[in-house]
Amino acid sequence: MKKILVANRGEIALRIMKTVKKMGIKTVAIYSTADRESPHVTYADEAVCVGEPLSSESYLLGDNIIKIAKELHVDAIHPGYGFLSENADFVEKVEANNIIFIGPTSEAIKIMGSKIAAKEAVKHYNIPMVPGTKEAITNVEEATLIAKKIGFPVLIKASAGGGGKGMRIVKNDHEFESQMSRAISEATHAFGDGSVFIEKYIASPRHIEIQIMADSLGHTVHLFERECSIQRRHQKVIEEAPSSILTPALREKMGEAAIKVAKACKYIGAGTVEFLLDENNTFYFLEMNTRLQVEHPVTEYITGLDLVELQIKIARGESLNLIQADLKIKGHAFELRVYAEDPLNNFFPSIGKLQVYKIPEGKNIRVDNGVSEGADVSIYYDPLLAKLITYGPTREAAILTMVKAIDAYKIEGICTTLRFGKFVFQNAAFREGNFDTNFVNIYYEPSILQKQAEKEARLAALIALKQYYTDLKQVRLPNS
Repeated sequence: MKKILVANRGEIALRIMKTVKKMGIKTVAIYSTADRESPHVTYADEAVCVGEPLSSESYLLGDNIIKIAKELHVDAIHPGYGFLSENADFVEKVEANNIIFIGPTSEAIKIMGSKIAAKEAVKHYNIPMVPGTKEAITNVEEATLIAKKIGFPVLIKASAGGGGKGMRIVKNDHEFESQMSRAISEATHAFGDGSVFIEKYIASPRHIEIQIMADSLGHTVHLFERECSIQRRHQKVIEEAPSSILTPALREKMGEAAIKVAKACKYIGAGTVEFLLDENNTFYFLEMNTRLQVEHPVTEYITGLDLVELQIKIARGESLNLIQADLKIKGHAFELRVYAEDPLNNFFPSIGKLQVYKIPEGKNIRVDNGVSEGADVSIYYDPLLAKLITYGPTREAAILTMVKAIDAYKIEGICTTLRFGKFVFQNAAFREGNFDTNFVNIYYEPSILQKQAEKEARLAALIALKQYYTDLKQVRLPNS
């Protein structure tokens, strides 16, 4: 494997390329006209424009990407996450053109890409699942009867996707029809498939996911868990590894379940099995993400492994050379997703120019970055600018490093989730590990951040004023 094309953009494209170059392999970047000056483009050995700013006219043009790969004699394609990473048709075309796809087989993606098919595949392994429909459904009347049988509240979820799209919590039968219609419409728009399924809504769960890695020789291991319970709009903002709530026995049990899920679809490569953990520490299989996860750096910190390097080696047909007994958790890590969003305005996207952009540096601080100072943050793509990751020998040490890193991160020109992140890491319930996926609803109030912002602005003004008078005193006037 001498050349790899990274079929993605931003921070994940740059992160992948760094490992690829470390392995002595050439890199190819693709970019839209809006990303012409992006860091991943300038970092790559070769870069090719793949189309206009809209994803549908650039990063989602699978045939065009394959054509570029063939013209540049690329050996393999790494999809990153999002875009075409879980598109089985794209994977089949890559393989048909004798290019290696750094990820699972198209068949595994098909099975786990549908939540209904995924549950069908793992049902023989006695893995607990949330009560719900066994098949996808679009008929509202039929779905209403099923929901009443399951018992409210219920959760309507798009069968073909994730990321909170096509998802609705329904508390009673009076609002069920309207909520289902909205879910179907949103799922159709986002994934081209309006089918949904209905399951019992677990009111206060913790979101726990298990990282697995499997080679083509039949070896599968899990790389422990990540907790992803701090979410807004059912999308993750802060992740950590390991979870503060799992006991060694529960960790082992969930890890074994994740391996069974992977084997159910003959999985190859890096994947994540997601579970919900209820207040009684009973876990339920949620879904499997057949790709590298946004939050993979926290796993890399606590295991000392480079997950992208493992992906590439597995794609080359190499053995994992790992057994479960060899893997140990070392320390604690957090990740804060630095989104271009306004936490004072319901996390709405924030666009504009990055007038100031300085990332923090130091021991146990890692920034997976995808932008640079002076860049324009547009509406065309996911608002994720970068990921701030910190590590420590203990959970408390990792939190302290995170707060210092947030303070050192300087961004002007747009709003970001940095301020929200600081609020979370300073929250007593979070620091004590006493939280679930309802954290934002229970603890977060935008007015708190507003007061903090005003206090910091006043302090900055006082410091600037003091410096002004200090400088003034040092100026010697003529004939004085």
